[in-house]
Amino acid sequence: MEHIMSRERPLVSVIIPSYNRSDVLGLCLAAVAEQTYPHIEVIVVDDCGTEDAARVAAAKGAKVVRTQVNGGPTPARNLGAEHAAGEILFFLDADIALDPDAVENAVRILASHPRIGALGGILGPESLVSQSLAAQYRALQMHRWWMPAHRPTLELHAAVLAVPAKVFAEIGPFDPRLRETVSSDYRIRVTRSYEVKLSDAIRGRKDHDATVGTILRKVLRRARISALDWHKGETPGDSVPRAVGGVLLLAAVPALALPVVAGRAGALVPPALVATAIALDAGTYRFAYTQRGAAFGLYFTGVHLAVTFTGALGGAVGVLQRFARARREKPARILPAQD
Repeated sequence: MEHIMSRERPLVSVIIPSYNRSDVLGLCLAAVAEQTYPHIEVIVVDDCGTEDAARVAAAKGAKVVRTQVNGGPTPARNLGAEHAAGEILFFLDADIALDPDAVENAVRILASHPRIGALGGILGPESLVSQSLAAQYRALQMHRWWMPAHRPTLELHAAVLAVPAKVFAEIGPFDPRLRETVSSDYRIRVTRSYEVKLSDAIRGRKDHDATVGTILRKVLRRARISALDWHKGETPGDSVPRAVGGVLLLAAVPALALPVVAGRAGALVPPALVATAIALDAGTYRFAYTQRGAAFGLYFTGVHLAVTFTGALGGAVGVLQRFARARREKPARILPAQD
């Protein structure tokens, strides 16, 4: 199936869900205003924030709509799409500043590849505002993991996503019941009729979390909820070796007790498990060392091991919660009546 645009220079509706952080929203809107593509309308969806995001958006010439309750970015994106007039819907998170040619590149790619039903962008390896070591780590890690241009058909994220309006109407809105797997769910739904693609021609800089503690809390929560929301077909490509590496890191913790029962041989097991986990994600570590040198590479290694371990721990908790929920929801077995 193909989507057909009615104009060579279609109107693009940039839809930005916003919840507070009006300072970063201002940078996001400034970057949209500097796009080389001229036919853009900007819709900011104020998700019941307490800051002056609506005033900042209106001052930048954006159309502002407001949710009735604070429901997170997914319902906000859907509401923005309801108010959009463009032939292309460009969903953009409020903490991302696009490169100047991002929208123009998205229009060009969609026009030249009518079988693409959803076109994702990537995050650059630099943080937008925060320049702490943790933010620099997260920028490199998410550039490599979260929106990797080296696997252009296996990931999709609503944070930077262009969808033809006809396709969005056909496929339906993002599922507001999902939390951390909404993008994976949407990719699966789109690929039933269209192709999906990730392009490094559509790029932006995200403002990343400034502390390791914040990153770990988010990783734990997202991994746990993702395991709860997961359904068949959502595992993409090279995340499988990463997941195995996380399991090995989890196993390394109880393996610390092996020397007590197995002597010196047991002491070799934990470092072997850690080394194997690193080898399974060698490309990520190599990328960090290549980009930033040995000193930062060592810092990256320590934090990345903690992030990988925390993600595995959150996934394990989510799986246990999933099994517990399934047992609660399992219908009671009806025994035959006794004479």
